[in-house]
Order: sequence, then C-alpha cells, then structure tokens
Amino acid sequence: MADKKFKTISGIELKEVYTEPSGMNELPGQFPYTRGIQKDMYRGKPWTMRQYAGFSTAEESNKRYHYLLSQGTMGLSVAFDLPTQIGYDSDHELAEGEVGKVGVAIDSLKDIEILFDGIELKNITTSMTINATAAILLAMYIALAKKQGADLKQISGTIQNDILKEYAARGTYIYPPTPSMRLITDIFEYCSKEVPKWNTISISGYHIREAGSTAVQELAFTLANGKTYLKAALDKGLDINIFAKRLSFFFNCHNNFFEEIAKFRAARRMWAHITKELGATDAGAQKLRFHTQTGGSTLTAQQPMNNIVRVSMQALAAVLGGTQSLHTNGYDEALSLPTEAAAKIALRTQQIIAFESGVTDTVDPLAGSYFIEALTDELEAAAQIYIDKIDAMGGSVKAIEQDYIQQEIAAAAYQYQNDIESGDQILVGVNKFTQQEEVAQNVFRVDDAIRRQQMDKLVRLKQERNNVEVSRALQNLADAARGKDNLMPYILTAVECYATLGEIADTLRNIFGEY
Repeated sequence: MADKKFKTISGIELKEVYTEPSGMNELPGQFPYTRGIQKDMYRGKPWTMRQYAGFSTAEESNKRYHYLLSQGTMGLSVAFDLPTQIGYDSDHELAEGEVGKVGVAIDSLKDIEILFDGIELKNITTSMTINATAAILLAMYIALAKKQGADLKQISGTIQNDILKEYAARGTYIYPPTPSMRLITDIFEYCSKEVPKWNTISISGYHIREAGSTAVQELAFTLANGKTYLKAALDKGLDINIFAKRLSFFFNCHNNFFEEIAKFRAARRMWAHITKELGATDAGAQKLRFHTQTGGSTLTAQQPMNNIVRVSMQALAAVLGGTQSLHTNGYDEALSLPTEAAAKIALRTQQIIAFESGVTDTVDPLAGSYFIEALTDELEAAAQIYIDKIDAMGGSVKAIEQDYIQQEIAAAAYQYQNDIESGDQILVGVNKFTQQEEVAQNVFRVDDAIRRQQMDKLVRLKQERNNVEVSRALQNLADAARGKDNLMPYILTAVECYATLGEIADTLRNIFGEY
C-alpha cells in the first residue's frame, strides 16, 4: 500500500498529507487527532458503508440484508420497531399499529435467528440502534453467535445503548436514569471480559440534531453525555484505557457543508482532551471513532428527488470530516421507509464518493484552510461553554433532570422553524422554487397483518419452549436486579431459554419502575 501512487484525473501526484502552507504542527493519527484518528485514513481502507435497514418481520428484513450485502454494503445496521425499542412484545396492546413499522419486530431469540439466517456473524460487523432494551438485544446477538460457533472474543459490532439522549431528545426510555445507567455500565463490564471487540455504546448526537439542535449543541451535548458515561464506568472501577476503546459516537450530518466538517474535527480534538483529563493514557482510549448518518430531518416530502443532492453533499462532508462509517438516507424517506431502488441509490452515492471523487486520496484535504481551521476553533469554543455549564450542574443526568438540555434543543428548533417560515432559511422546493406536487409513486408500506404473524409466532414459541426454565431464569434475573450483580449473564440465560423481550423487560420494570 505504501508504494501506491495517488493522482488526480489530470495526473498530478498527491502527497499523503499536506502540512504547508498552513504551518499546522498536527498530523493525522497523532494527539489530539483533529486531522483524523489514523495516519493514512482512507488511503489505508475506506470507511465502512453501513446501511441502516430493518422493517416488517425478521424474514423480510433478512431479504433486505442479503440484498444490501450483495450490492457492496460492508456492515449491517439494524433498525428495530418501536415496541421492540420500548420493551413490548408484538402482542402487547400498546404495540398495535406499530409492529414492524419503523424497524424490524423482534420478540425473541427465534426472530434474531431468522433475521441473520445465512449470515455468519463472525464475518460481518453489526450495529444495532437500540437503547432501553439494548442489553436484551445484545444478549440475543451473543446467543446466536454462540449457536453459530463463533468465537465471542472475535465478533465485533456496536450497540447504541445511549439512554441519556433518549431522555433529552428521543423518548424511547423505560426505566429511571439510575437503573438505566446501571444496565449500561453492566454492559461495559461484561463485554470488556466476554466480547472485547464489541463497541458497547454509540454516544449519539444524531437524535439530538434531529430534535432540532444546532451543530454546536449536538457537539456539546453529545460529548457531555460521553463524559457522564466515562465517569459512571470509572465509578464502577473499570479501567478507562480498556473500556474507552470500546466507546464510539454517532453524529448527524446536516446541510451546512463546512460547519459539519469543522464539527467532526472539533469533536475529535475535544474528546481527546476529555479522555486525557479523566486519566486515559492509551492512544486508543483517546480517539473518537464515529459513525455518521445523513440528516433525516433535512429530507423533504416535496420534490423528493432533490434529496439525492442533499444526501450526496452531506455524505461528502462526513467523509471530508473523517467518519469511520456512514449511512446515506434514501431520497424517499420523508414519505416512507426507503424502497429498494432508493436504498441502492443511497449506497451508490457512497461508492461514487469513495471510488470516483478522489477526495479519499489524501488525508484531511481541507486542513490549513483559513475558514475550516477558524470554524473548527469557533465550534469548539462555543461547545465548551455548554459543557462547562453542564459540568457546573453536576453532569448530563442532572442537566436532563433540570430540563436544561431539553429546553435548549427546543429553543433552537423553534428558531429554525421561524427562520423557515420567514424565508430567512431557504428550503428548496418547500419555501422557494416550489411547484405543483404530483402524487408520490412507489411508496413503501408495511402491512398491518404482520402483527398477527408475530402474535402467532409468540403463541407457538410459548407452546414449544421449556416454560419452567423460562420462569426460573426470569426469577433469577429479578433477584439479581434487586442486588448488585452484573445483569448481563442473567439476561443472556433468559434469552437462551427463549424468554421474550417483553417478559425480560417487564421483569426489570417490576424492580426498577418506569420513568
């Protein structure tokens, strides 16, 4: 790889990294990692093209995963339906109308076995967007890996597991903050020993931005949450040089091209200093690794084909900002879940940037730009003011309990909407350059009948499993929840005897209560 020549279309040979005429002393792969966490970044290998998918039943989602893998997707990212996210089985009365709608319905290990049928977990990395029930879904994934004969020390992936942003911005929480933080740190501890290559949390700014925050707020609140998780793990006696290596981040990429690039650069630099101040001495524990998704809230139902351009610019900003993996949205996602055609265009967008644009041929190509460097500094300074305020309150949990973060996001969202309605913020096809809309064609719809299919599967499952074993496993979990044991082994045992997600979540509800 070292001897490979990188050239522009005109034949101009490109150096690996440029340090002049900017006069910058920093280099990629060196503290504080403003310019990237690897020395060679995408010259070594491209980012992971990790397309987010999941809908309807495990059977249907499995077909989409095989399709995406056949088209060049390099990692899977699983979307779960709302009942799964908040710990209800598909037969729960509150699940009616929501089963399989915004993600795949998962009621038990049986569904996970179907979801990954024909896919060797040892050969892929999987990201799971799940929070309140993260421990249960991770246990199901581990149980399947064991059944496949995979070495648990080698399987890799990421579980979102970021409950603080649920309280602040998204809302799919179950338990109060204190027991929720216990579950998260239990996952940190368990995986550091049993599944050491698993990223145990993806600290999410994405949903903070989707709720209406500014780029500065996304940066500040995400890193403040990250500090809270670091301190919780330290309080549990974990080694920051081990567990911090398994933390990753999840950022939004919005429309303002240069601001987004500067945001990513500032995030790396700020996190490097945060981890160092908390005692991290290992370089791996100081590096901010992140996944990016293009901005769902920027997509418009009006003139939806325009979204292809928006997604392309956002994806390019994420790459120029140094992302480790990327999901590009389908152009039709303001109308429905993406169709197969839209999902393919979204993936091809990444592939064109990676293999045709030339932006991957040198590391941090915008470094030294007066504008980018100044904007990086300004974003960092503005975000630090927020972090200092949150620290003074006692950290993110206290700031959330005092409604501070929620109010700041709400005020920013209100201002942005006012700007759109006044015309100060132009949205092409929405408040300018509008046209008579045609009725959308080929909109993806999930059949409501799938709830009946899931309920039928639950009936069969409860008839076929050993219900005495299930009862014993749930009782042991309840006893452990009342004490101080790590809960992951008890959840894994319950999962392996086919206790349902709802049964496990309800067991913990009975002990922890609901928030």
